Amino acid sequence: MLEINADRLLADFYDLRKIGTFKTGVHRPTLSADDIRSRHWLVDKLRAIGHEAEIDGIANVIGRAPGKGPHILAGSHIETQNEAGWLDGALGVLYALEAARAVAESGAYGESGVDVIAFADEEGHFSDMPGSNSWIGQLTEETIDQAVDRTHGLPLREALDKAGLTGKPRRQMERERYLCFLEAHIEQGGWLEANDLTIGVVTSIVGSWQYRIVIEGQQNHAGTTMMKMRRDAGVAATRLLQAIETEFPKIAAELSVWTTGRITLDPGAPAIVPGGAEILFQFRDADPAVLDRMHAKLEELIKAEDTNGPCDVRLEIVSITKPALMDETLKAAFTASAERVCPGKHTLMPSGAGHDARTLAPYIPCAMLFVPSINGVSHHWSENTSDADIIAGARVFAGAVGDLLAAAKG
Repeated sequence: MLEINADRLLADFYDLRKIGTFKTGVHRPTLSADDIRSRHWLVDKLRAIGHEAEIDGIANVIGRAPGKGPHILAGSHIETQNEAGWLDGALGVLYALEAARAVAESGAYGESGVDVIAFADEEGHFSDMPGSNSWIGQLTEETIDQAVDRTHGLPLREALDKAGLTGKPRRQMERERYLCFLEAHIEQGGWLEANDLTIGVVTSIVGSWQYRIVIEGQQNHAGTTMMKMRRDAGVAATRLLQAIETEFPKIAAELSVWTTGRITLDPGAPAIVPGGAEILFQFRDADPAVLDRMHAKLEELIKAEDTNGPCDVRLEIVSITKPALMDETLKAAFTASAERVCPGKHTLMPSGAGHDARTLAPYIPCAMLFVPSINGVSHHWSENTSDADIIAGARVFAGAVGDLLAAAKG
């Protein structure tokens, strides 16, 4: 079984954690100064083990192992949400780095190896997974031109230029080079911890449908406008969201989730009846039929409010991502490795969060591995996983890498 160096692995985790430290977590948004520092840090680590490494024109870090044999592509992302955790994404990149080292040091896999990738902006500061979409040839120049940072409004083109990436080519995946793509991640939920499990082998990654609901009423004076005369966009928004909370449980599946991420009232003043409202809304599930059902119900509720209420209500689709099934052979490799490392402490489970593996799955066999998140916390600076679970996950990950490369070598 391919083995890792646990001390070296943890040293990398704690070293990377120093770049952009925020409380006990990390603030390293895409293309920020600290994000760029972390990408150069990774390039240096990859070159130190003999990989050909670069940051490409969309800010993907790509490390190519020597050799002409079949390779495994592995990684995730290293930017973070604002003022968030130190492991979200970084876990998968550092597992890939350590597996690549272990393969190189073993000398047992001939011309094969592990290519390491840190995709740009999985967290969506500028757009929907531009790094992995660029890698598969699905990111247009027009999309880059239109993308702006959701926090500060900085255009993506300008951010890339400040990072020194203007004019650099955007690399695309050489499909014939790779056996598969493997990604590891913290669970970002509490199921593994609650069930005293160490490893989750992902079965599927949910699809996520994102919407903007726009409500147009009539702005007016809060003290002089009679209640029966009001076209209050805030009231319409509240009524619509309550209808969703009442009706969605009737048609959703057991693991379906839906979220109102933002409600904005216009003008948002205490003495003015709001004339406009905007709701950012999403739902997720791994079953396309369930997603279609939820979409149909949302359209029905929007139409009812638009028809029966005093305000005009319309639904705008922001983005649709399809669910992705993980590869059966790769799931079996992770499961077998987990049984060697932590017998009886692993399970099959879906991913309720989106990941770069979902983008790549239509193009290459993919698999994902989860380790526990303490208290189920993620996207917050208190996010954490024990060193013991980090090490166990890395051993399972590397073990599967070794098995897959050995099988390919014959």
